[in-house]
Amino acid sequence: MGYKSGFVSIIGRPNVGKSTLLNCIIGEKISIISNKPQTTRNKIQCVYTGNDYQIIFLDTPGIHKPKNKLGEYMVKVAKDTLSEVDVVVLMVDNSLKIGPGDKYILEQIKNIKTPKILLINKIDKIKSSDVDIIFENYKSTGIFEDIIPISALNGAGIDKFLKVIKKYLPEGPKYFPDDMITDQPERLIIAEIIREKALHNLEQEVPHGIAVETDLIRKRSDKDIIDINATIYCERESHKGIIIGKGGKKLKAIGKEARMDIERLLGSKVYLDIWVKVKKDWREKENLLRQLGYK
Repeated sequence: MGYKSGFVSIIGRPNVGKSTLLNCIIGEKISIISNKPQTTRNKIQCVYTGNDYQIIFLDTPGIHKPKNKLGEYMVKVAKDTLSEVDVVVLMVDNSLKIGPGDKYILEQIKNIKTPKILLINKIDKIKSSDVDIIFENYKSTGIFEDIIPISALNGAGIDKFLKVIKKYLPEGPKYFPDDMITDQPERLIIAEIIREKALHNLEQEVPHGIAVETDLIRKRSDKDIIDINATIYCERESHKGIIIGKGGKKLKAIGKEARMDIERLLGSKVYLDIWVKVKKDWREKENLLRQLGYK
């Protein structure tokens, strides 16, 4: 048997745990994790290399009914990948009933010819009898070749999942070197880490109105320190005040948490400088969406 490789798209409602799953498989922080929906905005490629196979995962934005231009773009990205990959993985959580969001996705994927695997996530939170109920509900749709219960948080079922994917991969080349885990440039991963920390620290109404751009990454010649400058963009002047916080407290917390993750990622001491700027209604403007990497 020759070397196998292929592309796998992971889809699902916002917040079912797609990014947690990828971070569990890859063992590094590539996709940002937050308890706020629609955290992932771009198609992020993560690479998993086994002994005789390589899987390139596409983590797409959650499929949902869009509310604005950014939302439309995110749904289009998710749907476009389905016809381009070797395996489609739908991830659902531990809800006992198939909700309207999941029904909407099932409609989108039922007629595509690509092999489809269903992952039931968050099984660490429910009884095994409930897992059986969810299993049977989705089995009765007749859409999936395989259904696998997992916990992305503690790694249960992940080895089985990788074996099942391998079964559907075509023979192919090794697309990426063994030690490569993502095709994303460092500046994009850094911006995403800062955005994750902002999501953690901010009030509910601000987060979707923010974008982050990494303006500078420069290693100091005399010391083992990397200087990073980044800008958080928000849509309103009042949001700017919330992000900075009283006496700069919120921005300091965001910066401190982000710096720790970035230092782990780069394996070096980091001096991080974050600015906050207002770009009014950036989510509705094509040129700004392009500038911020969403096109």
